[in-house]
Amino acid sequence: MVKNMKDIQILNQYDFKFKKKYGQNFLNDDNILNNIVTKSEITKDTLVMEIGVGAGALTLKMQPYAKNIIGYEIDKSLKNILDDKFKDKNNVEIIYCDFLQRNIKDDLEKYNYSDLYVISNLPYYITTPIINKLISDKIDVSKIVVMVQKEVGDRFNAKPGTKEYNSLTIFLNYYFDINKLLDVSRNSFVPKPNVDSVVIQMKRKNKKYNVDNEELFFKIVRDAFTYKRKNLKNNLKKYNLDKIDEVLHKHNLDLNVRAESLSIDIFIEISNYLNNDM
Repeated sequence: MVKNMKDIQILNQYDFKFKKKYGQNFLNDDNILNNIVTKSEITKDTLVMEIGVGAGALTLKMQPYAKNIIGYEIDKSLKNILDDKFKDKNNVEIIYCDFLQRNIKDDLEKYNYSDLYVISNLPYYITTPIINKLISDKIDVSKIVVMVQKEVGDRFNAKPGTKEYNSLTIFLNYYFDINKLLDVSRNSFVPKPNVDSVVIQMKRKNKKYNVDNEELFFKIVRDAFTYKRKNLKNNLKKYNLDKIDEVLHKHNLDLNVRAESLSIDIFIEISNYLNNDM
């Protein structure tokens, strides 16, 4: 591990105090930072969005490769540090705000770019809300490369039949092709968190699934996982169980199966079949 001592010195120079309420754990390993930039495949046509800029270590590594970087940082006490670091970098803009409350489409309007990438060391406590916002606000993101808590990353990339597989897995895999890029030790951060991390890549799917009613589909998936220890007969009892059973039998399954055993394709088949009956 090659520590970035310059950033530590700058933080000390400005007497910066880490804030638990913002989940601040700054990545401080040059090898990992360089690896993220290389694997992200940023080009001169890429607008990079970074959520949680921190001390700007990742921002600085990405800056020479990107057309523009738009960063969001909720902690205004970092402004002097970041203003100083990026005063000569004309392709970097940092907005000091709560990303979850921001109108992102308005911010993107002034930029011209071929691809929008989100590349971030996400604050652990709001990882899922941030990704949900990108999807629900219909932000046209081509690729998301994010560092997340290992346990969360395992859920993003889980396979049917594993304990990590849940409704979030299906939700994200509906929109993205997901794979793990690298593992990151807790020792790579300042201050050191209590958990290890992973870097996950999520590429927007080129071909959408054939879902007749997305609202119904996502509702069925959420309901199916309501109680993980219960089977579909219990979790989906307010739906037409006979119809669901018909679909399951095609796949040599029955209503006693738990949601974690069903692939996204089977959930889509159930949803479409029930939708046709409405």
